[in-house]
Amino acid sequence: MIKLITLLTRKVGLTREAFIEHYETHHRKIGEKYLSGFAAKYQRRYLSVAESANHAPLDLPFDVLMEIWFPDQARMDEAMALIASESAQVEINADEARLFERDKTRSYVVEEYESDMPTP
Repeated sequence: MIKLITLLTRKVGLTREAFIEHYETHHRKIGEKYLSGFAAKYQRRYLSVAESANHAPLDLPFDVLMEIWFPDQARMDEAMALIASESAQVEINADEARLFERDKTRSYVVEEYESDMPTP
């Protein structure tokens, strides 16, 4: 399994609520359109500062952590080739321009390790 994470920052002037609404009702569907048949999972994790997290900055460096899980490198490469196509880029870029501060977008491939925790 290969996990690609992308850190995305909402457009200046867009409220958190409007950002999530647009992402979940419109932009998500664009992602699903191009990822279907390639990705095993497409997930968004919206950040907020918890009151108990007194060490967290009040200004978040990004607003959503997007995860895309691919079963293998070949599927990821196929999806990225489709997303890079001219027709996909026209559609994706137009919506991203309304939603994100694109110059702040960062993507990474993640290698995960998990601890088995004892049950209480």
